[in-house]
Amino acid sequence: MKKSVITLFTLLLLFILAGCQAAAEKSGAMELKLAHNQTLDHPVHISLVEFGRLVEEKSNGDIKIRIYPNAQLGSEREVTELTQTGAVDLAKVSASALEAFESDYSIFSLPYVFEDYDMFEKVMNNENVTDKLYNQTEGMGFIGLTYYNAGERHLYTKNREVNDIPDMKGLKVRVQPSQTSVQMIEALGGIPTAMAYGEVYTAIQSGVIDAAENNETALVGNNHGEVAKYYMYTGHQIVPDMFIMNANRFNQLSEEHQEIIKEAAKESTVFHEDVWAKTVQEQTETAKNEMGVNFIDVDKSPFIEAVQPLHENYSNNENTAEIYQLIQEAKKDE
Repeated sequence: MKKSVITLFTLLLLFILAGCQAAAEKSGAMELKLAHNQTLDHPVHISLVEFGRLVEEKSNGDIKIRIYPNAQLGSEREVTELTQTGAVDLAKVSASALEAFESDYSIFSLPYVFEDYDMFEKVMNNENVTDKLYNQTEGMGFIGLTYYNAGERHLYTKNREVNDIPDMKGLKVRVQPSQTSVQMIEALGGIPTAMAYGEVYTAIQSGVIDAAENNETALVGNNHGEVAKYYMYTGHQIVPDMFIMNANRFNQLSEEHQEIIKEAAKESTVFHEDVWAKTVQEQTETAKNEMGVNFIDVDKSPFIEAVQPLHENYSNNENTAEIYQLIQEAKKDE
């Protein structure tokens, strides 16, 4: 019964999207459908609106972007699958969500693969790395266009400071549905619990979990600061949002329109940096002054040392060794 309901929903969704496409084409403009799971006031939505504005402007109105925010078209996995089939043209999904489709994307879940955000940005502007990442999935039906800053991920707890590895013992920590993230918490001595992001607030409140890990915007944007009062700057992961496009749709565009899409995507990434930085600063102040969250600097060195076995696994695994090595080389490039 459940499968029938899902199938019916998918068919209805495809019918609606096809109707929107037909209406747009009748008006003379090409319409591309873009899906993501964030709210209208989230930095990534604001940046995707800018992407749409740039595309329309650069194409003189020949291409319009229709955005479906708030997970209207499904979860990140679902919109990735819709992008594969072409029912959706563009989607913003977390790099961690793409692990299930391409093992290279698991590199972003590897703790401390980037020392800081400056190093991450350096790597993500290296074409040897991005060409492999963005084009690796073309045979699966989608390609990468660009990335968006989703911040550094830090640990936050309900009522306990974490300053060293012994403090992690027995700590029940929510992680994303990523095997690498699960292994990370285990290596640090905690107890990983994979669960949907929307369940984190009540899970912390009720004691099902003791902690979670995310960037600062989770404290205010999702009200986690109401139930989690200690935020430790562990900086263990930098997992970007990825902007993907249906490969066939992109290849069907003229060379001029392909260039417009790529240019607008890159420019929206630059635009996003300022929007993101401002949001993080504002929401950190709100969490500190209005929600009573304690922000704590920690010595990262024991955490970095604890996860080194994971780095060895990545460098020796045939599925991840190449992307791991490319990142190490990109760090050294001047």
